[in-house]
Amino acid sequence: MVASPEKIDLKTSAAPASNDRVAVLLMGYGEVESYDDFANYNEQALNLLTAKFAPVPLWIYPPLAKILAIFDLHEWSHQHGQFVSPHNAIFEQQRAGIEKNLQEKWGDKVKVFKAFNFCAPFLPEQVIPQIQAEGFDKILIYPLLVVDSVFTSGIAVEQVNKALAQTFDGKEHWVKGQRYIPSFYDEPAYIQLMADLVEEEIKNDLAVAHLPSQIGIVLMNHGCPHKAKGFTSGIVESQALYDRVRERLMYRYPLISVGWLNHDTPLIEWTQPDATLAAKNLIDLGATAIVFMPIGFATENHETLLDVDHIIESLQKQRQGVTYRKLPCVNDHPEFLKMAAEWANPQIEALLSETAVAVNPSLAAAHREHAHAHGEHGHSHGDHGHSHGGHGHSHGGHGHSHGEHGHSHGGHGHSH
Repeated sequence: MVASPEKIDLKTSAAPASNDRVAVLLMGYGEVESYDDFANYNEQALNLLTAKFAPVPLWIYPPLAKILAIFDLHEWSHQHGQFVSPHNAIFEQQRAGIEKNLQEKWGDKVKVFKAFNFCAPFLPEQVIPQIQAEGFDKILIYPLLVVDSVFTSGIAVEQVNKALAQTFDGKEHWVKGQRYIPSFYDEPAYIQLMADLVEEEIKNDLAVAHLPSQIGIVLMNHGCPHKAKGFTSGIVESQALYDRVRERLMYRYPLISVGWLNHDTPLIEWTQPDATLAAKNLIDLGATAIVFMPIGFATENHETLLDVDHIIESLQKQRQGVTYRKLPCVNDHPEFLKMAAEWANPQIEALLSETAVAVNPSLAAAHREHAHAHGEHGHSHGDHGHSHGGHGHSHGGHGHSHGEHGHSHGGHGHSH
């Protein structure tokens, strides 16, 4: 776990007369601001992310994290002039903006907290106790991540569950209500904003020198490994996001491609084409200008900054005479902060209207013992059940056909 020399000051704010309040836990990756933290950051990322898809033994994480830290230091410090990621500062602006929009509707019944997957002092295990100390008993878990997958909201929920388990110290859990917002890749307002930002850049900068058919657009998604140990990797949702943004642009600008920002890991199959190949393909089709637009990232980070800079520098050497433009993430765009707050409103309303539920985690053990005893009881009737096996089997085909139908319906729901 990441070392946390700093501790959050658990200042308990004055609670309103009514204790029916909602803590919105806005969650992001977080990025290091001190080069001394690279090794800790990398070890946390290896444990939470890489373990979901790469067959790496646990013992190798600490030394591997230190090796990666050397490369990070070289890239950020020497190649990019003491680069410091703006991610955390932008995320704070997003938190404050979303809170402002929510409090215009809900007042002091809602407060927005931030938590980072990898960065102290805002790890979930540090922020959850602060929420408890301030008297909240209803939590809206809100990963501010475009696509829902095991690498995004999956690790967010994993960390929240671990933190909540650590704060349970009696028979009744202090959390009385929970809701969750998985992602917003299919939200029409976000999709339209992505398209609008691209069109604004073209209109203001490129339209005077390039025909619409000569302007290539690379819509950048977060790269995904094809195999993630059975977890949802985010490929389907990311592809759906790309298709919907492209649909809003393609009638004016025919040269559009998805470009995946991959972490090229040995022996792992990643999504293709990557952003470099996507740009080259569009140039081969006659593009004289390339616009890189990060649609799969809500908050600026080293991938959307340093990685895309590397891509453009490489292309400038190989494909000269082409104009390149890099657009920022949505960040603290007023429209985005407003829509992000609106997505939370139905869940907050539900939490405030729901009756508080007392949860006793210690009962889980009792339930397991009861289920085990019940299983033994059921086993004692095994011979009786077996005598009717032929009859039960005759209905098996019918049941199976329903299973297939249910599976196809599940696929449809997943793509939606």
